Amino acid sequence: MKLFIDILLFIIIAYYCYRFFQVLFRLNHHVLFPLTEQDLNEVRPQPESKLDYPNFSSHKFHILFHGGLLAFVIAVYFWGLSLSEINLSLYLTLLLPATSTNDVYRLFAFVEEGVISGFRFVPWGRITSFEYIPIDINHRFYGYAKEVNNSYELKIKTKFGSVSCVVLTEEMREKLTGILTERIPGAEKEKAALHRSEI
Repeated sequence: MKLFIDILLFIIIAYYCYRFFQVLFRLNHHVLFPLTEQDLNEVRPQPESKLDYPNFSSHKFHILFHGGLLAFVIAVYFWGLSLSEINLSLYLTLLLPATSTNDVYRLFAFVEEGVISGFRFVPWGRITSFEYIPIDINHRFYGYAKEVNNSYELKIKTKFGSVSCVVLTEEMREKLTGILTERIPGAEKEKAALHRSEI
């Protein structure tokens, strides 16, 4: 039983490390968006937080925190391997990376290879579609900030979930749609469907 749990935890930790390094390797590398102050001001990863440029200096604290968390978890994991019995509190500690939510990172970017959202990277090929959801009184983001009301949530759907951001203006919506349409297979149909729904 212990061997099975050890192997399972190794796979989970390896997955989180892989995800972390995927993002690190793409910061400052062939960034398509955001490039200007206007980009930072008109898109938000969450209703109350503004974007930062996708580079090391803007995210130094979060990189160190996330990297330190992973290093701690790896050290605890190897210590746990030396134990002869299952220690439940030890194994729960190893799930710390799963509790580190993407919402706290002011990072959302399009790069040449895909989309970065927090410390998650999604290649273009894994994106199935995207849609703009109006932020009206029935939307979960409505009321968080005045600028967000009556704007849009851009939801980018993948095979295993979705990533999203808040788009504040029509001009930015068109700009992001252009980038997405060029890189997502079948996105022209999605764009056409969006325009039909607005008529």
